[in-house]
Amino acid sequence: MNGPQQAHCVVELAGEQVWLLAHKAMYWPARRMLIIADIHFGKAAAFRALGVPVPRGTTTQNLLALDALLASYACEEIVFLGDFLHARAAHAAATVAAMLAWRARHPDVRLTVVRGNHDAHAGDPAAALGIRMVDEPHSVGKLSLCHHPDTVAPGYVLAGHVHPVFHLRTERGGLRLPCFLLGRERAILPSFGAFTGGHAMRPGAGERVYVTADAAIFPLPANC
Repeated sequence: MNGPQQAHCVVELAGEQVWLLAHKAMYWPARRMLIIADIHFGKAAAFRALGVPVPRGTTTQNLLALDALLASYACEEIVFLGDFLHARAAHAAATVAAMLAWRARHPDVRLTVVRGNHDAHAGDPAAALGIRMVDEPHSVGKLSLCHHPDTVAPGYVLAGHVHPVFHLRTERGGLRLPCFLLGRERAILPSFGAFTGGHAMRPGAGERVYVTADAAIFPLPANC
């Protein structure tokens, strides 16, 4: 088990070594693959379209976060575990232009999206982005890449959808931190998006929690 204050923790899932990253993503070194859940492009724009005053710039934040990952890890493919687009507002010209500019910087990286519930309403992203769209479960070796954690799949499930966070008690109160929840048959990844919120989780029997804070990730004790 890795110690605290590290940029990643190495774990084994279904016999495959993967890295849980402090930046709320998973890296599969044998496949040179980054796995990202719930980026929700266009969510802030969708809220503003409804008259809700929310911050601008979340698309830029998401794209810069992807840039940072690609600069740090040898990557041939990014797989997005659903909810790539939040709503039809994600097809706005400014959002699409920013995404196309990002794609032009990384033309050789394969992009795959496992359709989630928001993608079903938002529609597929612009064809010019060159993204392969697949339905869940999307099996790669012994792992089944999904959006919904309860998807019936032939392999060990990697999923998102829930946006898991963990309430960590401290002497000064508490912290609400994004987390990975790892069980015997599935792992739930934290939401990657810059404006996505979270759902508090408590580990069940046989489940492990890894929380992320700033640029660090660490496992929680079983009795935490």
